[in-house]
Amino acid sequence: MKYQTLLARSFSKHEQKKLGYWALLACLFIALSFFINFKPFMGPLSVLNLRLSTGEDEKLHLFDDTDSSLQIAKETINSTSIVNDTGSSHEEAEIMSSALTVNDTDSSHGESEIRDTEIIVNNATSRSQEVVVFKESLAQNMKTNDSSNPPQFVNEKDTSMVNNTNSSLPEATDANAGTKNSTVEPPLCTFMGRSDFCEIKGDIRIDGNSYTVFIVSSEIDILTAENTSWCIRPYARKGDQAAMGAVREWTVKLVAGASHILPQCAQNHSVPAILFSAGGYSGNHFHSFADIIVPLFLTSRPYNGDVQFLITNGLTAWISKFKTLMNALSRYQPISIDYRQDIHCYDSMTVGLIRRTSKELSIDPSNSPYSMKDFRKFLRSSYSLKRTTAIKIGNVSRKRPRLVIISRKRSRAFTNVGEIVSMAKRLGFRVVVAEPDADVSGFAKIINSCDVMMGVHGAGLTNMVFLPEKAVLVQVIPIGGTEWLSKTYFEEPAKDMNIRYLDYKIRVEESSLIHQYPADHVVLRDPSEIWKQGWSAVQSIYLSKQNVTLDVNRFRPTLVKALELLHQ
Repeated sequence: MKYQTLLARSFSKHEQKKLGYWALLACLFIALSFFINFKPFMGPLSVLNLRLSTGEDEKLHLFDDTDSSLQIAKETINSTSIVNDTGSSHEEAEIMSSALTVNDTDSSHGESEIRDTEIIVNNATSRSQEVVVFKESLAQNMKTNDSSNPPQFVNEKDTSMVNNTNSSLPEATDANAGTKNSTVEPPLCTFMGRSDFCEIKGDIRIDGNSYTVFIVSSEIDILTAENTSWCIRPYARKGDQAAMGAVREWTVKLVAGASHILPQCAQNHSVPAILFSAGGYSGNHFHSFADIIVPLFLTSRPYNGDVQFLITNGLTAWISKFKTLMNALSRYQPISIDYRQDIHCYDSMTVGLIRRTSKELSIDPSNSPYSMKDFRKFLRSSYSLKRTTAIKIGNVSRKRPRLVIISRKRSRAFTNVGEIVSMAKRLGFRVVVAEPDADVSGFAKIINSCDVMMGVHGAGLTNMVFLPEKAVLVQVIPIGGTEWLSKTYFEEPAKDMNIRYLDYKIRVEESSLIHQYPADHVVLRDPSEIWKQGWSAVQSIYLSKQNVTLDVNRFRPTLVKALELLHQ
């Protein structure tokens, strides 16, 4: 009554009625405007914990709240029950799709990153509709970043080589650019008995100063990954602590595009890369082949030369020694990557070398597209070795077989080389005495020209890889319980190379140790007791202090057997 009295004093009945109509229309207009403008945001916004404000442009503004956004991302991806609500409009789906942006790997300056505040979920009808829209938007917007699966370690049996065998790759370029245009894929890392390696595709950046391989990835991938970094020692002798202790450890790390630790590319390369170590036992000729050269052949051969080598622990002498083989496997200059200040970037690379067998100096053709026959063919091609097969002695042929005696200076040397040469010549051999040196190419030609090679157990016998097929290897085994080493390192590999194998085990009287220890000393009487003291004790006595004086009369039947094998 009080309000009616006030209205009656101020307005006539006609004016009151007119004012009521206008007030009703104003209320309807306000309600309609509210529903039109705010309909997409009628869901329970508290779930995302977004803060809303209005400005002069009368639009909604979203402020960053990283914690809640990442939480909803995790909940959505991990959701196991998704119910599709067909009642949502096409317009709403478009809003959801356009509202989600993901990391663009084309930018290396961090300008394109996942903005948590741009993940807007429509919950107008149900929580399940949120999940559907988010999933559909994620699928549409991640076409250029196919990295939704987390990185994983797989067993050897479940892993196949991911190598690009395309021989028409473009020339490598060193562009001073800071961007990489590539599709990011999760690294496929493999743990095996003798080696670990990661095969990677995407925006890859190599920081030699910190020994880190950065993989630019989306925040979604990093959130869902079981692991975001891996430590790799890229040398194929895993399990040998002494060897691996001399190998630099590298980190393979997933990093978001906007991360402050992501380095910018100084040089972009258009070919894949292989990062490996020339550390470990690389100073030993045998281990250079068994642990590096053979695994490098297996890892790089599928690229047909379109690959670049990044070498860690790379001593100049080692790189120079095996330059011919590396040039045969790669058309590009190898890079010594340690301590480099410039960042090298690639679209594809392998960190570590592939070694799928525990056997020494061998390739298992059952789980590799290559064999030791392929490897030896590669060596003959690289060093221009002419002979593929050893001589076959017949009744008609008067050509004499050629014998090479591997000479050593510091230890395990023959002290009566002259007697051995004279006896071999009487049997019909042409004899060459040679000592391996840094000139691998020159020594390879000497070995390839021979039909029989003999020497005391040691790294020099590794040069049997250059022998022609059906040649004969004669290994002289010193005292000291090294029979298993002789079998593992040379007898078994020789058979895999189609090389006939013979050995000769010396007696105590043929060892120089008889002049250093009493006849009843444990060193001569029972080497197994020395083995109980560890490898260092064995090496210091039987491998470092022992020379051999062959009993030529006792050794003669071994060379006669070699001649018989050449008749077959």
